[in-house]
Amino acid sequence: MSIKRARLSPDESRLVAVEAARDLLIEAGPQAVTLKAVAGRVGRTHANLLHHFGSAAGLQKALAAHLADTITAKIGEAVDAARRGEVSPRTIVDMTFDAFDREGAGALASWMLASGNEDALDPVVEAIHRLVDKLAASALTPHLAELIRDNTLMLVLLALGDSQLGGAMAAALALPREKAREIATRSLTFALMQEAAAIAAQAKV
Repeated sequence: MSIKRARLSPDESRLVAVEAARDLLIEAGPQAVTLKAVAGRVGRTHANLLHHFGSAAGLQKALAAHLADTITAKIGEAVDAARRGEVSPRTIVDMTFDAFDREGAGALASWMLASGNEDALDPVVEAIHRLVDKLAASALTPHLAELIRDNTLMLVLLALGDSQLGGAMAAALALPREKAREIATRSLTFALMQEAAAIAAQAKV
C-alpha cells in the first residue's frame, strides 16, 4: 500500500524514501531497489526521487549510509552494554552478522560493487571507522585499543563473508552453519576478558 501524499521537508522525503528502499532490500534483494520501485512504495513520482537522489546509484549510496549509521549505532550500544556485563559477546556477533545477512547489507554491498558503484560503500567504511575510533578512544591502554580495531575488522569481514558464502563454505567443510559466528564470539569474548582484567588491575592500584 502506498503512503498517502503529505507535505514533507526535503530531509523527511529522503528519509521516507530510504526507509522504503530498505524494506525493498530486505523483501526482494538489492536488484529491487530502483527509483521506480521506491517511488511507487512511497507514493511519489520518479522525477521527485530523481530530484532527491540524482540517480539509482545515488539512492543506493544513501541507503548504504543509512544502513551503516543505524547498524553501527546499535553495535556501539551493544558493545558498551557488553563492557558493563549486561549483554553477551554473542549478542554483538549476532547483531553484526544479521545486519549483513538478514537485513541485506552484504547483498547490497556486493550488488553495488558488481554495478561499478564502488564509492557508494564509502559511507559504510566511514561509519565503521567512526565506531572503531569511538570504542578505541575509551580503551585503557594502546594494546586494548589495537585489540578493539583488530576485533572490529575481524567481525565485519567475517559477517560480510558469511553473508555471501557462509552456507556453502560450512557445507563444503562439513561444519555447522553457525561456525563463523562461534569463531567471532570466541575472539570477542577474549578481547572483553582482557579489557575486564585491565580494569580490575587498574582498580587495585
